[in-house]
Formats: sequence, C-alpha cells, structure tokens
Amino acid sequence: MPKQLTLATQADGGFEAHRKPTRRDVFLAEMDKVVPWAQLCALIEPFYPKARAEGGRRPVGLERMLRIHFLQQWYALSDPAVEEALYDSAAMRRFVGIDLGCEPAPDETTVCKFRHLLEKHGLAKQLFKAVSKHLHDHGMKLSQGTIVDATILGAPSSTKNRDKARDPEMHQTKKGNQWYFGMKAHIGVDERTGLVHNVVTTAANVADVTQVDHLLHGREKAVFADAGYIGADKRVPPKRGRRWWIAAKRNAVKAIEDSKLRDITEELEHAKASIRAAVEHPFRVVKRQFGHVKARYRGLAKNGAQVMTLFALANLWMARKHLLATAR
Repeated sequence: MPKQLTLATQADGGFEAHRKPTRRDVFLAEMDKVVPWAQLCALIEPFYPKARAEGGRRPVGLERMLRIHFLQQWYALSDPAVEEALYDSAAMRRFVGIDLGCEPAPDETTVCKFRHLLEKHGLAKQLFKAVSKHLHDHGMKLSQGTIVDATILGAPSSTKNRDKARDPEMHQTKKGNQWYFGMKAHIGVDERTGLVHNVVTTAANVADVTQVDHLLHGREKAVFADAGYIGADKRVPPKRGRRWWIAAKRNAVKAIEDSKLRDITEELEHAKASIRAAVEHPFRVVKRQFGHVKARYRGLAKNGAQVMTLFALANLWMARKHLLATAR
C-alpha cells in the first residue's frame, strides 16, 4: 500500500527534508544574486503603470514582472507557456516570489503587456547598457581589442498563416550551400573578458561587413574578424594605431605556392582563429543555454529587443562567477 502523503510532504518544498537542489534551482539562485534588480527596475519604473487613486485592479509588482520576463528568455517560453510554467514549477515560483496559497500567477495577457511596454519605450537597449555598466563597476572593464561576428536566427518561412505571407522584414541568405530565412544578430565582443558590448540586428541578407562600425566601442587598438569582414577597415573612420586582424580566405592561403610562406601564413591564421573563438561563447549561451535559435515574433523591432535582452543576460551568466566572488 502506498504511503499516505502528509501535509508536510504536500507543502511546496518547505518541509522536504531530503530534497536535492536541481540544476534549475542552482541556476535561478545564481542569477537572482547577479542580476542588478534595483538598477533595472529603476529604468522601467517611470513607464510602469501606477496604482490609481480611484481604485481598480492594482498593477503587478514591477520586479516580479521583470523576473517573469527574464524567465521567458532563459527558458525560451512564450507568454502562455511562462504562465503555465509558473503553476508547474516550484523553483520558478520561488524565484518570482509567488505563493499560490495567497495569489495566482500573472496571466499571459499581463506578461504580454509588460513585454510590449519594454518594446514601446525602447527599454531593452537601456537594460543592456545598465548591465554593461554593472559589469564595468565590478571590474569587468573593456580592453583595447574587439572581436566582431554575426549569427543567423531563423524565422518561420511558411505562408500558412493569417496574412498568407512571410514576415516582410525577414529575408533569405545563403551560407555555404544552405539557404536560410530570417534575421542576423551582429555582436562586438571584448577580447579579454569575452563579454558582448554592442549588439545590432538586421535582416539575414545584410552583409556582415556593413555593420562593423556599429560593433566597435571606439577605443580599440585591435579588431578581429573572419573573412566575411574583408574590407571592413575601409568602412570605418581611420584611427591611429588601430590594427585589423581579419582572416584570409582559405582559397587565398592554399594558393600560396611557396610552402614555407604557406606554413607561416597558416600558423598566423590559426593564431587569429584562436582569438576569434571567444566570440562563439555568447552565441552558444544564447542558442544552447537559453534555447533561442529562432525568431519568436514578427518584425525586426520586437525580435531585436529580445536579442538585446538575451545578450545582456548572457553577459551576466558568463560573468556570474566573478560577480559572485566580488559579492562575497
């Protein structure tokens, strides 16, 4: 006969003596400590609805809504999915601060309205800047080297929708022998810390080299990029002492007839590639850690705001050990 559940064992984890923290528990506990909640909420507060003197439904707490918004980014959840996840996951409820014995979780409409508020006032970019300043204040300062790169984020290519058309702001592009439809996320990454300091989103057919001027912080003495950025130095105002380390095309290296010169060139290309490898880490965090591999919304503005938020959170995730150590 199965053991009868007691009131204590049915409680929401409060009396579970043998409970082991899950990976989700550990992740959310770390992010709770490293996210600068006060600074981020202060940016949103002037635009957030206030309680009305004549009464009516009081708005949900600002920090609570921001925590739910970040849960959506970390776990690739839609508005309905995050509402359901809050009812399903005790770890998420603890992170947000919801006690189902006293109150329900915010519904999907409330979550959607909060996201629209951030989009309307361009707050994703401000949140990204606030996170960058927080990291700078904790010793994660920019070096004099920047790595630039871009990645493709797919979008639904089907026309079997209400408008009978694909997203007009997305476009297709060819990479290798494969065609992709969607958008691009262009980033500038600090060579020393590996953190993202600039983000730009475009349609997928925009050439990487055209966005390089928007990916530099201006104090670089070295810029690293793959072969897709050949000619980038001519698109940026010249700066004394700045060096461009752009990968050579493979065919050009193979075409070198002198074997010794070819070997030296290959060693140099390998050295440049080892430095450029740091730019792949933020992409890995966003795509694999957070599960964001496709554009969720229609239009570049909405998706651009989400991408900006994702890279801000990726910076906090990559710098979490440093931030936790300085906090201690």
